[in-house]
Amino acid sequence: MGFFQDMIAVFKKRQLVFIESYKESDDVYTFVFEKERDLTWKAGQHGLFSITHKKVKNPTKPFTIAAAPSENVLKLTMKINDNPSEFKKGMLELKQGMTIGMSGPLGSLNVNDERPTVLIAGGIGITPFRSIIKQIEAEGNGNKKPIHLLYMDSEKKYMFKDELDANNDSISISYLDSRDDLHQEIDKLSTLYQNNGQYLIAGPKLMVDSISSYLQNSSISKKNIKKDAFHGY
Repeated sequence: MGFFQDMIAVFKKRQLVFIESYKESDDVYTFVFEKERDLTWKAGQHGLFSITHKKVKNPTKPFTIAAAPSENVLKLTMKINDNPSEFKKGMLELKQGMTIGMSGPLGSLNVNDERPTVLIAGGIGITPFRSIIKQIEAEGNGNKKPIHLLYMDSEKKYMFKDELDANNDSISISYLDSRDDLHQEIDKLSTLYQNNGQYLIAGPKLMVDSISSYLQNSSISKKNIKKDAFHGY
């Protein structure tokens, strides 16, 4: 999506009706909203979401859409610790039928199926790749080139693992718990694909910047790297 399309998307505002929330793990929640008939997005994109039922400092935050466009709901998955921000307190207070605001969708973290793809997720950064993998499954696993997911989580929680493993016919998945192991896997794949591969990185900003630098130091061209850095809020 180009700059001007992004600007148009920002000005497209709507209200999403809340259905339910549930825990993925001790500190990770998924929030489920109704998907209006005219609402669509590309797998891997994010939106700007606003708390509207109460006054909140900085009420609008960007979050990746964890659901695939082919699913009949919109999902947001986020970490919420014991001392949540005002925004996340507002999310936890949602009850069925209440709404939040949305602008977008935005972003270009998507897969070009003409080239081998390496998806690199750190922790909560798995959310855009969950959307991408679910969409590949919905489209019939017809990808022309291989896709690899390198999923690093030092706590070994691996959100969506059951769902991801159910898609293992269309994608190769490595579950990793250290940066050294991640670097080793990157080295293997970057050697295999040279500069023909595309690399999508999502996770905490420090991790995303570090892995992007590692790829570039491994002679991967910057134009073959796409990034989605997650902030704590």
